[in-house]
Amino acid sequence: MIYSRELDPHFKFLIAKEPGGENITKCFSCGTCTAGCPVREITDRYNPRKIIRMALLGMKKEVLANQFIWLCSSCYTCYERCPQDVRIPELMNAIKNIAVRDGKTPAAMKTLIDLLSAHGRLLEITEFENDKRKEFGLPLIQGRTEDVKKILKELGLHNEEERGPS
Repeated sequence: MIYSRELDPHFKFLIAKEPGGENITKCFSCGTCTAGCPVREITDRYNPRKIIRMALLGMKKEVLANQFIWLCSSCYTCYERCPQDVRIPELMNAIKNIAVRDGKTPAAMKTLIDLLSAHGRLLEITEFENDKRKEFGLPLIQGRTEDVKKILKELGLHNEEERGPS
């Protein structure tokens, strides 16, 4: 049960200020986005119309804490069909950005952040990969992570004490 005192009437405006979220208030819940969504066909957990409705109602905690916002495949089917030009893939990215700033990052993303912090990329480049690159006349890849760590720290996504030295 949701109580009105738990609703955040400014949530939709917070989303609207985020790049990609500008058109959230144009949605009138026609359901066109949900009808053509390939993710929705696979799982009932993802329903763009329901997510937008919850956001418009101010259900900030429920929207940001739920993993369903991370299921959008950005196929743009909803974008192409939406009569109100809501731009749902960009809207979902705006909501995800807010969720990350609120510390509601899914476990998979935390793993990716750890990999970026440790290796400066999502895959570790070992001596084997650099030997292969050398065979093909490609430059060796250095394991520099300082710049990536600066960016992650600036974004509030890396905490040296919490993760330990890399």
